[in-house]
Amino acid sequence: MEEVILEQKDAGDWIYRGEGAANLILGYTGSSPAFIGKVMRIQKSQRNGKTVVKGSKALTTHERLIWRENEELTASPNREIVEQLYVKHVMSPLLGPKHVDVGIRVHVTKEFLKSVEKNVTFHRPAWRVDSSQVDVNRDSVLILSDHSVFPNGNLKDEPCITVEIKPKCGFLPISRFIAEENAVKKTVVRFRMHQVLKLLNQEISEYSQYNPLELFSGSREGIQKAIEALYATPQNNFRVFFNGSIVFGSLGGGTDSTTALVGEAFEDTLKNIIQADNGQRTTSFIQLVAETIYASGALDQLLEVQKLDTHDIEGAIHAYYNITSQPCMVCRELSKDKLSCRYTSLHSIPLDESLKIVKDYLIAATAKDCSLMISFRLKEDGLPSHNTVYLESTDQVFEYKVNFIDLDLKPLKKMEAYYELDKKIVSCYSQMLKTEHETEKVVRMNSKGSVRDQRYALEDSFLNCYT
Repeated sequence: MEEVILEQKDAGDWIYRGEGAANLILGYTGSSPAFIGKVMRIQKSQRNGKTVVKGSKALTTHERLIWRENEELTASPNREIVEQLYVKHVMSPLLGPKHVDVGIRVHVTKEFLKSVEKNVTFHRPAWRVDSSQVDVNRDSVLILSDHSVFPNGNLKDEPCITVEIKPKCGFLPISRFIAEENAVKKTVVRFRMHQVLKLLNQEISEYSQYNPLELFSGSREGIQKAIEALYATPQNNFRVFFNGSIVFGSLGGGTDSTTALVGEAFEDTLKNIIQADNGQRTTSFIQLVAETIYASGALDQLLEVQKLDTHDIEGAIHAYYNITSQPCMVCRELSKDKLSCRYTSLHSIPLDESLKIVKDYLIAATAKDCSLMISFRLKEDGLPSHNTVYLESTDQVFEYKVNFIDLDLKPLKKMEAYYELDKKIVSCYSQMLKTEHETEKVVRMNSKGSVRDQRYALEDSFLNCYT
């Protein structure tokens, strides 16, 4: 793309598409060939004043040690360029270049960013507006392919439907550094345990039956069951776009459960692309998504990257303190009887080994938190070919493309926060297990005939984890 500087007059061509914790995503509605089929990623700053100071070092001294094998990355002048180079040099080779778009940086004026901030405010969730805003001190933005449409596609002639999934962690850890009292981590997947903490903190109102182990199972049945659970309780893990506009799920927050009204509206939307009787289109769409995940094998590669976390946070945290040359706060908190040689031995390993443990943990953390975008359009000639999937229930053939997004570099300083969150998740879940055992008899007595409250439904889901 030739040198372009976006100015205030260009801001009206970009509309709110969604956002995460650190970035806003805008879609393009203008007529410039350079931006058609693209989205813009703009960094945010916190309203409490926490923002990256322009000109500050992109990586800390310890982070430059961890990523020292990539000179271009460690020499980057700011964090935005580091983020882009991390995707290019680290995540793209691991996940496969055909599934990862590195993007290009485009310069913008301060007036452009101020206009964007003004334009999008009313479209953002209130709680997002209260906590963050467009960082108007940036001088560039990242332009990426719009994965909710096909490249060079004519939206009027070729309807495109896209599903966005946050798969989360797809394996059970087996690290020997997991403490005995935390052994539940080896039998219950992290997502299911985290749901309990979120429910307790009122971040969600309903417990999701989604199990990442099923999505990553490699079996059609398991994948199908996982997609059905995501559809029933999408939260912020499942969204659907039609021709680039969201038609299921929410843009900036989460949707706890799919009501009958929402289901009917989605069923009606699907008539544009799924050739099935009314009431059967959603079922066919779920089958289409499941079959594509199975056929593409994209999650197999993602799982391999997630499994770079071989030590779990309970082991990696010790390597982190080795790197930062700080007294290990974890060892300090452990009583002498719990401070086994397993942990003390980690503080005797060479620095290079500590760097590798933490580097692999951070890469795996990116893979556990990214999203998967799968786009579909009907293949008019109906003939199967490369990157097509046959939907047996409707006798249709669809082209598809698969991309990974949100491949952000995790800051080294988050290691302590990861450890503390892990402790909270396991503690909360363990406490609920105690409650479950105490009320198991009551749950079984109420399992027939009566409508159980959320607490009993949650306890019942715990029982399912062990049967």
